[in-house]
Amino acid sequence: MTEPLVTIAVPSYNQGQFLDQALSSIFEQDVPVEVFVMDGGSTDNSKEVIAKWATRLSGHRSHKDAGQAAAINEGIALGHAKYVCWLNSDDWFLPGSLSQLIAQAENTREGAMVYGRCWNFIEKTKTLKPVWVEPFSEKRLSLRCIIAQPATLIRRSAWQQIGGVDPALHMAMDYDLWWRLYRECGPPHFVDEYVAVNRVHAGTKTRNQRRLHYQEAIKVVRRHHGRVPSKWWLAQPYSVWLKALLYRTGGSD
Repeated sequence: MTEPLVTIAVPSYNQGQFLDQALSSIFEQDVPVEVFVMDGGSTDNSKEVIAKWATRLSGHRSHKDAGQAAAINEGIALGHAKYVCWLNSDDWFLPGSLSQLIAQAENTREGAMVYGRCWNFIEKTKTLKPVWVEPFSEKRLSLRCIIAQPATLIRRSAWQQIGGVDPALHMAMDYDLWWRLYRECGPPHFVDEYVAVNRVHAGTKTRNQRRLHYQEAIKVVRRHHGRVPSKWWLAQPYSVWLKALLYRTGGSD
């Protein structure tokens, strides 16, 4: 049996309507993977979807846990592949994406991670919009999260070095992770290709807890950059309140 190149944790809770597509996109990749579904005790059809894929999964469980970050750390710790990532159960990979990211990681051999471009799939309108992703610079990272989580691939050695995602964070755990990986291991490498899709729907945490998301992000910037650029305070009314209102009333996001 071919040794897996990537360990993928799939944290999930009551996302059965999306989970099948996420797992399909993983197993359609052209690289060997080991996949661990960490379900938080769903009460929808998630267990049926997990059962469908059980023979291809390297592990799965379904019970109450300590939250998304803890589930991600748990899933990745179960594997042993050279590279790691997580795919939320409402997102999906594009065909060939992991091989593109691995090729870049193997070519550079420096830095903790590689990342590509990502689409937002707006569930309400069934349309695609590009996520704001840029080549890396600390200045730009201090102004916004320029890395899209579903489009990332991390070296296991770097993941273990920093201890994975911070389970104390609930909204900005990925933003905090990029900062810690950068500080410990150097700048990540950008792949100028679309490799993943982030699903935007009414049940996402970023839509329902915008204020908490913004508060956590500001704390992350202050912790790792030393100060909070004025952009964060100037953009807060739009990012927190107006965007939420637009979504509730059916306006553009």
